[in-house]
Parts: sequence; structure tokens; C-alpha cells
Amino acid sequence: MTAPAAANAIVLYAVSDRIARITLNRPERMNAIGQTTGTELRQAVERANDDDAVHAIVVEGAGRAFCAGYDLKEFAEGESPWNQPMPWDPMADYRMMKRNTDDFMSLWRSYKPTIAKVHGYAVAGGSDIALCCDVVVMAEDARIGYPPARVWGCPTTAMWVYRLGAEKAKRVLLTGDLVDGREAKAMGLVLDAVPEPQLEARVMQLARRMAGVPRNQLMMQKLMVNQAYENMGLAATQMFSTLFDGITRHSPEGVWFREYSARHGFHEAVRLRDSGEPIPGSRPTPGKG
Repeated sequence: MTAPAAANAIVLYAVSDRIARITLNRPERMNAIGQTTGTELRQAVERANDDDAVHAIVVEGAGRAFCAGYDLKEFAEGESPWNQPMPWDPMADYRMMKRNTDDFMSLWRSYKPTIAKVHGYAVAGGSDIALCCDVVVMAEDARIGYPPARVWGCPTTAMWVYRLGAEKAKRVLLTGDLVDGREAKAMGLVLDAVPEPQLEARVMQLARRMAGVPRNQLMMQKLMVNQAYENMGLAATQMFSTLFDGITRHSPEGVWFREYSARHGFHEAVRLRDSGEPIPGSRPTPGKG
């Protein structure tokens, strides 16, 4: 068994009985995604892939949640590379954001199976991380969704549509609604949802079953399934969604959200965004008054 990383690491890594555990470790921020989260996550996945003792990977979050999305205190309230002054350079934004998309997709491209263990919340960028895993198991009362679809975001991995199909993906992304584990399972978004006290046992049941399979068999089955999605245009879809994410942060509504967050704090900006009220900041359509 390998020892976990230092307790102050953003991502923890440990191995036992052929199973690597990757833990998002910012519990005081509900594991919100910071500047280095994606890089450390990818490095942990690469470490597991390079270790012949590992056959399966479990991804989880420390504390009260799996991942609460991008750290809006860092990215919305203050200055960051994702908030460019106008006129903005969409290719500079794309280059930065695509790096995060690729970091999250290391879970999808991993030669070894990945299982997301979701409790509390997996929202916004946190849902991207969970849905990049091969299998997702949620606590029944956990919540998953992409609220920034309402303003200031587009899911760069595009995994919602590949897991749900067009209509159900639109149901989530055109509202920004969260769904709990029960509904996520019923929609076909996740494999299973269980009472939270049973979550660890259910995830480990799957992980141990996979861990008994030879690495080459796991790799071939996963490559075969993934290739079907690549043939459906996954890479091209992610290129568009990552570009669109940059546009959402520099649209009139995106600029409003950032400025409102800076003045009133991101909690108030998120409350207004998710309230169901019309989003401020829109420009009238030309010729419509």
C-alpha cells in the first residue's frame, strides 16, 4: 500500500489492494476547483496508469462534497486569466480552458477504469470531473448539475449529452437545475444511487470486481467503448463547448455576473443567477427596442 500524499495537497493519492484512490482535498471550500486542481488530478491519474499494481481508480472528495465546481471566489470575485478585459482574445481563453478540459478527461482516457464516488454536491466543473469517469455512483441525496448553464458557463467536457442523449441533456442544461442521485439514476446519468451510508460499500464492490480483471482486458474493453464515442465526434464537440465557455464569461451577461460578484460577493450573484428571475445584463435584440 502506498502512503497518501501530504495532508495539505490539493489532490491526495493512495493505493491498496489494486485500487488507487484519488481524493480532491479542499474540504474547507467543498473541493472547489482552483488553479492547480486539474493539473494535480491529471498527474494522479497518470501515476495510477504507470503503476502496474493498480487495476482500478476511485475518485472522491474529502469533507462534505465531491466537488462544488470552480472556485468562484477565486475566478469571479477577483482577477484571473479567465476574466479578460475587452476586447478579449478567445484563443488565449481556449488555450487555458482546454488544458482543464484535457486534465478532467484524463479520467476518461485513463487506461484503467475510473469510478466517481459522489456525495454532497458535484456541480458545475465538479460535474465535469464526475462525468469524465467511466462509472458514477451517487448518494441518493447528493446533487449534480450545471447551474452556470444559466450564465457564465458551458460544460467543456460535453459529457452530459454523451451520457443522457439530446432531450435529457437539454432538460438539465437549459434550466441549470440540480438533480439528486435518485433522479440522476432514473435519467441514466449515473450507474447507481444508494443511501449515503452504503456509498463506500457500493463503490468498493464495483472497484474490487474490476480490480480482479487483468489490466490488458480492462484496457481493451475501455478503448473499444471510448472509440465509439470518439467516432461520434466527442473531440469536436469539446472544442466547441470549450470555446462557448469562454464566450459565456465575456458576453454581456457574463460581464454582469463577474462585476456583480466583485461588488456583492459570489454567493449573492449565484443566488440571483439561480433564482429563476431573468438574468440581468442582456442587450436588446437589434430592431426589437
